[in-house]
Formats: sequence, C-alpha cells, structure tokens
Amino acid sequence: MLDARSLVKSYGGVKALDRADIRLRGGEVHALVGENGAGKSTLVRILSGTLAPDEGSVRLADRAREGGIAVVSQELSLFPDLTVRENLFPHRPPRRFGLLDRGAMDRAARPVLADLGLDVDPGTLLGELPLADQQLTEIARALLRRPRVLVLDEPTSALPAAAVDRLEQVLRTLTERGIAILYVTHFLEEVMRFAHRVTVLRDGRVTLAGVRGEEIGVPDLVKAMLGAAPPLPVRRERAPADGPPPVVLSEVCVPGRLTDVTFTVRAGEVVGVAGLQGAGHLDALAVVCGRTAVSAGRVGVGDRGLPRSLRDAIRAGVAFVPSDRKRFGLMTDRTVWENTTSVSWLALGRGGVMPSRAELVRRTADLTARLRLRGGPHDVVARLSGGNQQKVVFAKWLATDPRIVVLDDPTRGVDVGVRAEMHAIVGELAAGGAAVLVASTDLAELTEVCDRVLVFVRGRITAEVSGGRLTEHELAAAMQSGADVRSNGGEAHRS
Repeated sequence: MLDARSLVKSYGGVKALDRADIRLRGGEVHALVGENGAGKSTLVRILSGTLAPDEGSVRLADRAREGGIAVVSQELSLFPDLTVRENLFPHRPPRRFGLLDRGAMDRAARPVLADLGLDVDPGTLLGELPLADQQLTEIARALLRRPRVLVLDEPTSALPAAAVDRLEQVLRTLTERGIAILYVTHFLEEVMRFAHRVTVLRDGRVTLAGVRGEEIGVPDLVKAMLGAAPPLPVRRERAPADGPPPVVLSEVCVPGRLTDVTFTVRAGEVVGVAGLQGAGHLDALAVVCGRTAVSAGRVGVGDRGLPRSLRDAIRAGVAFVPSDRKRFGLMTDRTVWENTTSVSWLALGRGGVMPSRAELVRRTADLTARLRLRGGPHDVVARLSGGNQQKVVFAKWLATDPRIVVLDDPTRGVDVGVRAEMHAIVGELAAGGAAVLVASTDLAELTEVCDRVLVFVRGRITAEVSGGRLTEHELAAAMQSGADVRSNGGEAHRS
C-alpha cells in the first residue's frame, strides 16, 4: 500500500530522519516505535503529506491512491460542544436544497460506527461521551474518508484497559477489509499484541525494519530503541530520616486519572515518578500540590491532610517548580528580587510581618549567590538566559524554606552545566531533610537524582525501580511494557 524510502529531514544541523524506510502492506498492522525525539512524528507528517522530506520518496499503490492516507492524532481534534454527527462531517457535509442533510449524514455514519462498536445516537453531544468513545469517533471520522492507509498515533495513551480491548476488535475489522494500519505507540505490550510487523526508529534511523511481530520480544525492542544497555551504575547511599513521612498517598483515586495509588516520600529522600503521556504520574504531583481533588483514598502532606489548593499546599511547606517556567513559574517583566520573594513575602500565614524591601533584596542576593545565578537582584528576568531564569524559579521556592519539594521537569531547556548545578541543589535539599518528589521526561535525570522511581501505567503504579537496577533501560522497559513488576528484586509493587 505504501513504500517510503530513504527519507531525510533536517532541522538546522539536526537530522530528524536519516535515510529512513518503511513499507506498509494492506491487511496488516505495522507498529512504529521509538523514544521521544526518535523521528516518529516527522515520519508521520511526511507520510500524511503535511511535511516535505529533504530527500527520499513516498509511493502509494494504485488502490491506496483512491482512498489516500488518514491520520488520527494523539491529541483529539474534535469539538465537544458539537454533536457526534457534526464532528464526523466537519468539511463539506451532505446538503439537500442548500441545507444540511442529517439523514444522509446518519446513513453514511451508522455503518462505520457499527464497525467500531460505537452504539451512540449521532445527535449526541460529543462532550457527553467517555474519552474512549470520543477516540473511536475520531477514528470513525477518518474512516468516512475511505482511506486505504490509516495512521493511529498513540491511540490508547489515555484509554482504560476495556477500551483497548475494543480497539483490538476494531483493528481486526479494519485489516480484514485490507486497510494498511500504521500504529504509532510507546506501549510495547500493544506492539506484541496487535502488530503483524514492527519498525523501530532511533535518532532518526531505522534500527529494525518491518520485522514480523512473532520474531521478536520486548527486550529486543528496548535494545533497538535505546541501543546496548550501559554498565549498571554505582548508586549513592542516602538514608531517609526516621519519623512520619511528609508525603503519604494511600489508595488515592482521581476519576479517569489515578486508581488506588499508594506511596510515601520520607524526609531526606528523592523519589521519582515516571510514565508515558497520560500515565498518571503528573496527576500524582498535582494531588500533592493541591491542584487536583481526589475521589477516594487518604492524602497526608506535611502535618496536614489533602491540600485544597496550591496556597494551602504552600502553607503545609510544599514548593512546586513547574515544567513551563515562563507560563507558570515567572513574572518575566519583573526583577529577580520581585520574582524570588513573590511567594515568601505574601507570607500565606507563615511569618506574619512583611519584611522591608531592603531585606527582601538582601535575601535574594543570598539565594542567587547560592545558586550561582548570573544576574543581580534588580535585573529584569526576561533579560536572563533560560538557565538563569530556571535558577530564579528555584530561588523563589527555596525562599519559602520548604519541607516538601515537588519538581516537574526541573532542568527542561537548560544546558548541561546548569543541569548539574540543579541536581546538586536537589541533593542539598534532601540532605537538609526535605522530601523531594520529581518527574522528568529525561530518564537519565531520574537515574541521576532519585533514590527510587515509581512507574505509572494507565493511572496505576506498576513498578518501583531502585538500587542498581535504576537505569534508563530499566525505566523505559517498565514504562512501555506495563508489566506489574518490582525491579529491585522484591515482590510486585502494590498499586
């Protein structure tokens, strides 16, 4: 159905694709896997015609040309305030006498909805449907174009297990009709379950090309994605403090996000959380920070229960360093001292009397010196480099003297020097008795700063990785396989 050969695409001096090939056959599910940044999205955009390659060719068989290629993206492009019918026909809907022909729309839609097992009234508002049915509606819209090649980009990233079972039936129906399906996913167990063939990308290059699914296993895929496993690192020893842990989550549930999540973070300990997009690890951070309410379970933060807001969490001694510093972490048009003291001078019930401006500037100077920030207290933040802006975010929260530090991608977009300095600060915080909870899209960062890492899959903790097993390979395998294992040799982690 489709034959793409020697595709090259560069952005500046970086090759997103480097002589990549892929061939799709009718009636087969062909999985495309690789780490973030491996080139999957670039390849999909080239196949769909939204991006031109620098070199190479994409050829469609005659039958495929008739129906073309349809892409169902990871981020749904639907309208929740419109009906299912209106979402299925966003462009050129059938008309009669100049008016929308709803009967014709329903007659065209019902067979496709039936094939997908989607028993809904086309007049239902899309936003009233569960997420799984919205995902199937997006697939139905693509199928109404009668494609011969269908690209599904992370179709199950936010779906519960029951919806994944439904999708398996959908894939079987589509392949029986001769459609070629390119299935882009991070979940390696789905590759083994669904795919007839597999192609793996690493750094823009194909490391496995169209291998039959029954000929390989998950360890083979991980090796193709990441390369040979490095030697196991020598882990540092860090002893958590005795006494009640500052962070306790027990059988916590958040509808559609977390299910029976249980873990603790002790004083003096750095605990990481990891998972693919939508896995629930970031929702766990949001619970601790008072940004997400829970429907069941028990939460203890500091000497309080569940924080009702970020302000409440700060009063309990929580510091939160967000991943998007410009949107959520900084006032870029203000000075360093104004940013650094923006939380502590509000006091939020801690400290009472407002310090003088001179005292706030002095405290800022002490913090910026500790963080080796290149810039003075009176410099405008927008004029600082990205790394120094991130140091200002750290300084703002260090000024609150936190007992619990929550970090979301703390070194995103900074250079290796600043990264090392930030990691040193994390170690100092733990050594000073703070409980540190960190999420990162960089698995190497988690292995460098954490004592142990909790792996989330579909809203549950499925693995705890620690000790000498705490490596990028081990984390990647746990995140992508979804196996319910405990990687330090103990029993299965209770999720």
